[in-house]
Formats: sequence, C-alpha cells, structure tokens
Amino acid sequence: MFTNSQRQEERTGKYGTPRVKYLQELVNQFQNASAEETKEKIVANLANFAYDPFNFTFLRQLNVIELFLDCLTEPSEKLVEFGIGGICNACAGKDQSYPANAALVTQNDGIPLVIQCLSSPVRNTVNYALGALYYLCNASNKEEILKPEVIDAIKSYAAAGGVSTSFSNLAQAFLDQHVPQLN
Repeated sequence: MFTNSQRQEERTGKYGTPRVKYLQELVNQFQNASAEETKEKIVANLANFAYDPFNFTFLRQLNVIELFLDCLTEPSEKLVEFGIGGICNACAGKDQSYPANAALVTQNDGIPLVIQCLSSPVRNTVNYALGALYYLCNASNKEEILKPEVIDAIKSYAAAGGVSTSFSNLAQAFLDQHVPQLN
C-alpha cells in the first residue's frame, strides 16, 4: 500500500521515528557493516522501501539509488539480487515520480550494470533486471539498451515459457513495448 504524509504520521505516532531518519539509519548501518549477511538484510530492507513513491525523495536524498547500483558490482549474489530489486522497484512505474529515479540510474552509468544482471544464475535477479529495463528504456537511452546481444538475451527469455513463465512474460512485454518491429 502506498503511503502519504498523513498515513505515515498515523503509523509512526507522536514519538515514532520519521521515515527519512529511519532510512538514514539504514544507510549508516549498511556503510558501517562488515558482515555480508548484515549488508544483504539492510539492502533487502531498503529495496522494500523503494516500491513506494512516498519514499522516493528520501531515497534520492540519501543516495540509495546509487547504493543499489554499487551492490550490482559486488560478488555477493544476494547483494546483486536485492540491489537490482531496489532499482526495479524504484523505476517500475509511469507516473511523474518514477522518471527521476530512472534518470539517476542512467546518469550513474547503471544501464550496463542492469543489463549484466540478465546473465545472473539467480532467477529473481533476472526478473528484476527485465522489469527494470522495461521501465528504464526510453528515447534517450534506447541505443544503449537495445543492442543486438541484449535483444537476443531477452528473446531467449521470451521463448523460455516452459522453464519460467515470469521470464517469458516479462521478456515478451519488453519486446512488445520496445521492439515492436519483431512482432
């Protein structure tokens, strides 16, 4: 359920921690954590906050989108999975609040990192990458995303209906939206 200021105030109560402060605490914990499992849990938590437009201003203010992108370069498959999940959540929408998040991904050279996630052995990572690319692809970055090798990878997922319906459906939606001449 999406939040608004009034609902957030009702949920946190008079003495609760304001959302931006709570998110800042999570970012600080991530930056100070040395244990991989702790970092994974924190990034998963941040990714859960990234689905709600109410949090977008805070996430951008705290550089959480950039933190998600940094996770995509980590050797931990869990950090990659939760990082791309956060990116997908923050970009997966067409109303006015999502493009600023997508722009941050593009401005911070995140497109190649998202594309790289298509070859992950982790199903969720691939699903999140397909979803993120669906929403990231626009007139200003189409050439970067719609390279032949990327389209071939997405076509192979579209044809994988027997293996994974989610891969197939997400990939086919991407192709239908961004590569209509194939149909």
